[in-house]
Amino acid sequence: MFEQTFKNIDDILHKDAGCGSELDYVEQTSWILFLKYLDDLEKDRATAAELTGKTYTPIIDKEYQWTVWAMPKGKDGKLDHHKALTGDDLTDFVNNKLFPYLKKFKLSAESADTIEYKIGEIFSELKNRIQSGYNLREVINRIDELRFRTHAEKHEMSHLYEDKIKNMGNAGRNGGEYYTPRPLITTIVKVVAPKIGDKIYDGAVGSAGFLCEAFDYLRSSKSLSTKETEILQKRTFYGKEKKSLAYIIGIMNMILHGVEAPNIIHTNTLAENLADIQEKDRYDVVLANPPFGGKERAEVQQNFPIKTGETASLFLQHFIKILKAGGKAGVVIKNTFLSNTDNATVAIRKTLLENCNLHTVLDLPGGTFTGAGVKTVVLFFEKGKATQKVWFYQLNLDRNLGKTNPLNENDLAEFVELQKTFADSENSWTINVKDIDQSTFDLSVKNPNKKEEAALRQPQAILEEMKALDEESALIMDNLQLIIDNE
Repeated sequence: MFEQTFKNIDDILHKDAGCGSELDYVEQTSWILFLKYLDDLEKDRATAAELTGKTYTPIIDKEYQWTVWAMPKGKDGKLDHHKALTGDDLTDFVNNKLFPYLKKFKLSAESADTIEYKIGEIFSELKNRIQSGYNLREVINRIDELRFRTHAEKHEMSHLYEDKIKNMGNAGRNGGEYYTPRPLITTIVKVVAPKIGDKIYDGAVGSAGFLCEAFDYLRSSKSLSTKETEILQKRTFYGKEKKSLAYIIGIMNMILHGVEAPNIIHTNTLAENLADIQEKDRYDVVLANPPFGGKERAEVQQNFPIKTGETASLFLQHFIKILKAGGKAGVVIKNTFLSNTDNATVAIRKTLLENCNLHTVLDLPGGTFTGAGVKTVVLFFEKGKATQKVWFYQLNLDRNLGKTNPLNENDLAEFVELQKTFADSENSWTINVKDIDQSTFDLSVKNPNKKEEAALRQPQAILEEMKALDEESALIMDNLQLIIDNE
């Protein structure tokens, strides 16, 4: 049912002049979804208070509650059309009263780790883009059908929301940067293996996939006490995100997964000076896929000991610095980081190998990231002692990855198993750091165990190659003839 509701909402937004792409659909669905979630949360809190004989004071004032402005209902439980706002009345109320009211929570909240603060932050960051009050009324009606009361409902909703984020990757405007394939995140979390009590950090949080997966991993790791549940809720997951849309999606994604007031801050991580990071600012675990290919301005580069315009290289310096001694990390980065010979990359590789134990490198095939042709690796490291040996695993699949054929957890099962003992195989090998070039610290992926392709090819493959060569030759001859004819 939920799936159809989301599809209906997209169809409504598609008709609206203010929403131009899948990114807008997700953003606009998110703020309305958040207010419905908030209403269900308040109902649950009120019920819990009633059962213990206490009184509950709602977060949201009466006139701004979902059941008053969005879904006033009659005794029959159906929408009261006489009281419900629609058309221009509805957009006027949302734009000129509701949003300004919700923004104020940022100033009045007790602290940043409260739901009140998140309300203020979210509504300071976005605006209602749905131009037609009639379309907005339809979307509200649809979202009211959704419920967040049980664990199963939240679980289903979180999966559907993840699907929407994934679809953003097909929407252009860099939508894909918000989404790291879930099977890859699951695998990284398994290998890093965080524990309850660890502070887990992602400084390029995007849609918060790493934090959501780490939350699911820890929540299902054992039966949790009340104290452990509170630690998971309030003092475990931390993130920073520069872009408004990703920030809102990240918060919403964590809320749907069950973290009530996510510790995600809207800020540019790279604007922080590395020299200012103190012990109290450090984390036990870093899980991240920083944006690749970005270029940072000179004033941002001034915050780092090794100056470079490459965003991912600055993030890597940040992650090394912000880890506690003994802290663990799993970080996705472009595979060129292992071999580039520019001074900055060489210096960062040297820093990583000297300050951390880079124990594992997972080499991923092209197409792992839908819509991005870049080849990536995952670096697994622990801070505090220098690297002696690096274990490499090259993921070789017998199919090409893409939108219709994405990476799955089975693809990575052998890696997870072999990584436990750093075993050698056809796809894995170990190098000694003392054996690599000590001037470049080149860590290129060169699999010594990969058997050469058999010299004998299948007749069909030979015929197909001959046909392709014939077609290429014919094209060249046609072009030559055209040149001759035109002279």
